[in-house]
Amino acid sequence: MGLLSLAIWTPIAFGAVLLALGRDEHAKAVRWIALIGALVGFLVTLPLYARFDLATSAMQFVEKAEWIDRFKIQYHLGVDGISVWFVLLTAFINVIVVIAGWEVITERVNQYMGAFLILSGLMIGVFSALDGLLFYVFFEATLIPMYLIIGIWGGPNKIYAAFKFFLYTLLGSLLMLVALVYLYNKSGGSFDILTWHALPLGSTAQTLLFFAFFAAFAVKVPMWPVHTWLPDVHVEAPTGGSAVLAAIMLKLGAYGFLRFSMPIAPDAAREWAWLMIALSLIAVIYVGLVAMVQQDMKKLVAYSSVAHMGFVTLGFFIFNDLGVAGGLVQMIAHGFVSGAMFLSIGVLYDRVHSREIADYGGVVNTMPKFAAFALLFAMANCGLPGTAGFVGEWMVILGAVKYNFWIGLLAATALIFGAAYTLWMFKRVYLGPVGNDYVRELTDINSREFLVLALLAAAVLYMGIHPKPFTDVMDVSVADFLKHVAASKLN
Repeated sequence: MGLLSLAIWTPIAFGAVLLALGRDEHAKAVRWIALIGALVGFLVTLPLYARFDLATSAMQFVEKAEWIDRFKIQYHLGVDGISVWFVLLTAFINVIVVIAGWEVITERVNQYMGAFLILSGLMIGVFSALDGLLFYVFFEATLIPMYLIIGIWGGPNKIYAAFKFFLYTLLGSLLMLVALVYLYNKSGGSFDILTWHALPLGSTAQTLLFFAFFAAFAVKVPMWPVHTWLPDVHVEAPTGGSAVLAAIMLKLGAYGFLRFSMPIAPDAAREWAWLMIALSLIAVIYVGLVAMVQQDMKKLVAYSSVAHMGFVTLGFFIFNDLGVAGGLVQMIAHGFVSGAMFLSIGVLYDRVHSREIADYGGVVNTMPKFAAFALLFAMANCGLPGTAGFVGEWMVILGAVKYNFWIGLLAATALIFGAAYTLWMFKRVYLGPVGNDYVRELTDINSREFLVLALLAAAVLYMGIHPKPFTDVMDVSVADFLKHVAASKLN
């Protein structure tokens, strides 16, 4: 079994064992099995980076086997400089989420941990799949464990939020399935994604394919105006669900643009780039303003995620090296920072059982260690230099200025909005005198919570101070990607 298969099926296998054997009376053993599964799943991804060849843009660690012979559907896996970091990020966040839910989840522990382990494997499958139908199976299968995580362990309106999440993402994906079938027929009976990249297509076909993929991936990102499901889902989802949703699941849509929309329909992508840029700028600016007036911490960070992902799509569709690489770096950084922000909110919610900003005040007086971590993550969310949040946004802004000065200027305003809503929330929650008796009785973070936040803090600082390992991996693949989408494929 290859490294990518190990990365996919190790957490899924551990998750299946937990679902089959775990019981609440064995919760302690279940937690340890889940942690071992998550750690082993992460460790098997490390050789992907250690053995990665920086000099080529070709797919690496390729695995290929017949799956459904009749339709030439293959179990075809591989990663390049665009996708490899997301495999490692997914496995890392899975470890964090398992540790974060250690004491918080007390009922159906085996199902909770099993769902996250299975979800992790499925998401790695999305980033690794080189067969169109295999990609679709993994892409859609991720909905099932996340639907259960929201619907079982979520808040008071969890059923509504889970149903909305499932409907939005499923309906968008149905058009993608039509596009995959069309490409299968057009390519003479092949689901190979790399074959589709070389397929000459007419202008009308490219446009229809571009918007079919847009329907699936824009909802997943989510782009404005199909972003409205995200705040509702974040508010109702358990802390671990919010962390994985923001850190990884939103990236599936952005990754889809790079693997399908732009290389398969490059002429349509360039023709409609103005629309993608406009929608991205609306997300960056308008949704940033919406975040400023939120009273619920989770909603504020949810809208913040929409704004930050707007930088990603903006970077992709300005078609230069700084923009595309910056969008990829932003995706990785957002995985660390957004996950940390939601887990920090979870620390407070576990103690006070409220996400309302007005119910706090002066938390630094009773939880100084926790407040120090929260400040670091707030600064990273603002895009402070020296943190992961700065690198990708700065690259995208530079790329946008290179593309068009006014677009770059509009994108840069998001840094001001990001600082405004993040610091405003931090001031009201953490600074000043103790706000009420609930805050007065708070206890600082325990060793488990400290470990979770420290791991994320180390990632945020390392990427902010030394981003070269991240950019080096993607440089050759980004250059080859831009060369490919710059060439016309009109037949």
